[in-house]
Amino acid sequence: MLSRTADSLYWLSRYVERAENLARILGVAERLSTLPSAYAGTSSEWESAILTAACGPAFFNNYSEATRANVIEFIVASDANSSSIRNCIQTARANARAVRTAITTEMWEIINGCWHEVQKFKLKNIDPSQLARFLSVIQEASLRFDGAAYRTMLRTDHFRFQRIGTFIERADNIARLMDVKYHVLLPAEEPVGGGLDYFQWSAILRAVGALTSYNWVYRDNVKPWLVADFMILRLEQPRSLISSYENLNRQLDSLAERYGRQGQAQRLARATFAHLENQSIDELFQFGLHEFLTEFIAENNALGAAVTEQYLL
Repeated sequence: MLSRTADSLYWLSRYVERAENLARILGVAERLSTLPSAYAGTSSEWESAILTAACGPAFFNNYSEATRANVIEFIVASDANSSSIRNCIQTARANARAVRTAITTEMWEIINGCWHEVQKFKLKNIDPSQLARFLSVIQEASLRFDGAAYRTMLRTDHFRFQRIGTFIERADNIARLMDVKYHVLLPAEEPVGGGLDYFQWSAILRAVGALTSYNWVYRDNVKPWLVADFMILRLEQPRSLISSYENLNRQLDSLAERYGRQGQAQRLARATFAHLENQSIDELFQFGLHEFLTEFIAENNALGAAVTEQYLL
């Protein structure tokens, strides 16, 4: 398999996953901006959206304040943001076109159709009534693309690199979302476990499609330490960090078996998975959730770099 084909499949999946995550981030911010009037002025939901998207420096180079209009414009379609939703879909489509014969017809039609659907929206100063529809288009396309890949691709190296890109990006996105919520979003004067905290965690669980499953697992009110346990350490939660790394280990081990040797990518993925497996939520909070997530994001970035060096160059 050519490294450039593997590279395109890897980044195709990362950009599709990133576009969905950005849409979900905006959905969270929009929901949090509807907080009851008693909380008005206490929440930094729009700035937190920029921080979660990891584009703070670029944003503040172009805007002086994180207002609703500025954040939506920047994340949706700003020319100054190389990782805007529009640019993610455009780049994903370009990668899909480059490996048109390596993906299935269904996958190509979904990403190509999404691109054409995006063109129908007036993305500059998008109308508030159209924003929800636009975000829904992006999320639905990502879910359909992921499902098509899982259900129609042969279990070859093409499939493995597509899944590796998906899970590295997903782990990064969830870790950043959790970190910003816990470390940034709740104002200092608000109590952990209070009404605002409950509303914020519920909005985040709902945005990632996990509120109902959270209630199935815990049968309890939304509590920060249980949400952290659910989104970090529960294997049955498909967006959890440990679930992403279980899948990464499986795909990387398959590549190692296929080519008869392991490398730094396999070692890093195995070490991170073992760390998550042996972690308890009490130990995690004792260490510090922000510190844990910062360390995890660095490890996940190191894994991405190792995959690139080992297979994609």
